[in-house]
Amino acid sequence: MKNISDPMTRVLVVVAPGFNLAATMGFIDPFRAANYLDGTLYFKWDFVSEDGGYCIASNGAGINTVALGDVDAADIVVVSTSWTPEKHVTQKTGNALRQWARGGATLGGLDTGAFILARAGLLKGCRATVHYEHIDAFQELYPDVNVVENLFVLDGNRISCCGGSASGDFGLQIVQGVYGSALANAAARYIFHDRLRGPSDLQQPEHSEPLGSTVPAKLRAAIQEMEANLENPIPVPEICKKAGISHRQLDRLFGTYIKKTPALYYRDIRLDRARGLVTQTELPIAEVAVASGFASQVHFSRAYKERFGLPPTRDRVDGRVPFEFRAWPMHRKSKG
Repeated sequence: MKNISDPMTRVLVVVAPGFNLAATMGFIDPFRAANYLDGTLYFKWDFVSEDGGYCIASNGAGINTVALGDVDAADIVVVSTSWTPEKHVTQKTGNALRQWARGGATLGGLDTGAFILARAGLLKGCRATVHYEHIDAFQELYPDVNVVENLFVLDGNRISCCGGSASGDFGLQIVQGVYGSALANAAARYIFHDRLRGPSDLQQPEHSEPLGSTVPAKLRAAIQEMEANLENPIPVPEICKKAGISHRQLDRLFGTYIKKTPALYYRDIRLDRARGLVTQTELPIAEVAVASGFASQVHFSRAYKERFGLPPTRDRVDGRVPFEFRAWPMHRKSKG
């Protein structure tokens, strides 16, 4: 991070079409608040894209950007991308990022921005994070990066954040790291950020239900067993044994809370994982089938079409952008 004795921190946010506008602005807002509260230009930022001009976000809004070739050195460079980040990895962008790295800048990724940094060879041996929907794809594509599902990661001069509301925590951590806790606290209060989450906080904390509703512990335990065994599925009776519940009780709980049978739910979350690998990586379809627990590619393709309305080969081409074709939620295999 930049030294506190320096008068101003220069931040560049590199965006690409389809970036998440809310996450990007949430990241910048603590800097705006810090400048305003003390009447001091602590931070100066620019939005940058490869060719400059108007860049449209995933929600249809957009921002004006400066071209890569028209910006100078920076203290912090954060890449903000969302869906299909691989479309925006060009030699020009990679060269610019590597040049900033050689100049001593801290490089970061927001939402799926770490894909761009990893593709440019700038995250080897580092810890990093991306939005949980994309973690599986990131693991498959960049095994030399230690991907974690924390809200954000501060690994020396490589930083990353999963996006969403965590972007505000990410920005506040930078304020704190550069200018101290007093200014970060003041900025947090100003933007009504009542608790600063830290690098150890997870994207999906266990037992956290945002709307306050909960499911029985036995059902949660069964689902966790399923999610931990996506590549090598285990029989439902074995899941019942591990969760400490009878098959009949499990069927009843799934019918009440999930509205599916345990077997169908298990199959569907394996297909959800498969869809992430189909649409977010270039892995051969046969490898995706195996990674999702399907021994037969024919069976996999049939089940995939039944769930999503089109076969995986078409989804890879046609389903990369349309929202209705995206898997939700994105289930992942356990790193263990």
